[in-house]
Amino acid sequence: MRDFANRNISKKRNITRKKTVFRAKRNNSPLISKNIIFGIILLAFTLGAISYFYFETDISSIKPRETSNNIKIDFPTSLIKNSFLIETSSDENFLSCEYFVQIGAYGNKKYAYEAQEILNEIEFITINEIYSSSNPGKLLHSVITGPYKNRSAANNIKEKITNRGFDPQLRTLCKKN
Repeated sequence: MRDFANRNISKKRNITRKKTVFRAKRNNSPLISKNIIFGIILLAFTLGAISYFYFETDISSIKPRETSNNIKIDFPTSLIKNSFLIETSSDENFLSCEYFVQIGAYGNKKYAYEAQEILNEIEFITINEIYSSSNPGKLLHSVITGPYKNRSAANNIKEKITNRGFDPQLRTLCKKN
């Protein structure tokens, strides 16, 4: 019989020898010489000096500007109060539009009433029974508020509904006069 114990020891010795890959052949000499480090530092200073004179860069003159931004973005609610009439030459092509905000469409009527209760401070909320266009024959309960005379009023209500956690959609119904 052979003794295989010696083979395992010899393999372990080879593994420990392979771990020293990144050492220099001479134990007392550094891996990167002082001349190479000095050359890299000299190259960096040379490139810095060239870029300073060639591009005429003065680092101390680059400072962030102070911004004084006095712009305030607010939803134009003044469109409701200060509305004005635009006269047109032909009344035949003039469309009168009404704007609605659809709060949601629910398969269960209980959820539609729950949405109506959550938004009780909003006027003109109705629940309509409609059929789904994606699933023909499926009855949905649509929660809609409106009609509003202009898009601005509908957008104001839409913003209030969005703040309450819903994802409303603006619907427009236009008719010829």
